[in-house]
Amino acid sequence: MTKTWFAVSALALSLGATSGGFAAKAYPAPAASPAAASYQEGRWDEPPSEYRDAARQGFHEGIEAARRDFETRSHKDADDHDRYRHPNVEREFVDDYRHAFREGYSRAMHHLKEERHDHDEDVPRF
Repeated sequence: MTKTWFAVSALALSLGATSGGFAAKAYPAPAASPAAASYQEGRWDEPPSEYRDAARQGFHEGIEAARRDFETRSHKDADDHDRYRHPNVEREFVDDYRHAFREGYSRAMHHLKEERHDHDEDVPRF
């Protein structure tokens, strides 16, 4: 009787272990936002792959405008720039250009501010 009880207990224990009875539960990671996904796909200064020529141009010019503003400590917005107001693209692509310009400007400002903040932490404060 003791052998039977021991065999049944061992069998139940082994079945429980193989069926996940003792396994830790895994929870899915939270879904990333579309903006975060685009940062993860490539470098922050790369335009999204779906952008066409006029949008790519706007994106890069937005980044350059943000860099100039950051270096000169100017407090402009993307739409304050002459290139934004008067883009050098065909009329039918103006909206695409401006949307991409704002996106490039925003990404660059975010990146530059984060970069400055990271370097500020390296400097000892007395």
